[in-house]
Amino acid sequence: MSAELTNEIALITGAGRGIGRATALRFAGAGCDVALVARTRAELESVAAEAAAAGRRALVLPADVTDDAQLAALVEKTSRELGGVSILVNNAAAAPPRTAFSKSSMHEWDRVLATCLRAPMALTRLLLPDMLARRRGAIINLASIAARTARAGEAAYAASKAGLVAFTHALFAEVRNSGVKVVAVCPGYVDTALVPPNRRVDRSKFLQSEDVAESIFQILTSAPRACPTEVILEPQFDPERV
Repeated sequence: MSAELTNEIALITGAGRGIGRATALRFAGAGCDVALVARTRAELESVAAEAAAAGRRALVLPADVTDDAQLAALVEKTSRELGGVSILVNNAAAAPPRTAFSKSSMHEWDRVLATCLRAPMALTRLLLPDMLARRRGAIINLASIAARTARAGEAAYAASKAGLVAFTHALFAEVRNSGVKVVAVCPGYVDTALVPPNRRVDRSKFLQSEDVAESIFQILTSAPRACPTEVILEPQFDPERV
């Protein structure tokens, strides 16, 4: 990756809002074309319009990332309309309200694991062969600080993010000599819709989506001989100190 991302092609899941939206716009501002994946078309079209205003191509791809057929279709469409993907950002997530494990349902576990862990693995499998053939590319997996410091009530979510971190390290070990970067980004509190209103935390101290997007950009433009395989981002000021 160069100091900018001119003429790179990035596919970003969960791109309609929050970290995904901020990342797509940061990339577009650096010269990158973007394929935008999420469930809600209207949100994606809003992001696409901003990316186009920056002079970049933006492809709107409404999809359910837990559906293998839809993933295969969106990868094929991206290749046909934009070209080969050089950057994959696995950002789509499902984070249910904190619930005691004994009261949570297997249906909810399956939804969280399918979105946060299986989908990134499935999409990576679809895009990785082309990256390996070109001996360049980057896969950014949005994990969470929950992978390291899980809290009561988030067993399925924490397990999915810990699995995503482990997948990241294992995949990097496989592909590093092909020049492909694989990185897990683990933010703490971020001011997105995934974190519901809570009087026990000071939301003004949260990370912003743009902070995470900037960190992803810095990873991609770091020295080509280095790969920060796991990056933990904490708010500078403790949101739990209210």
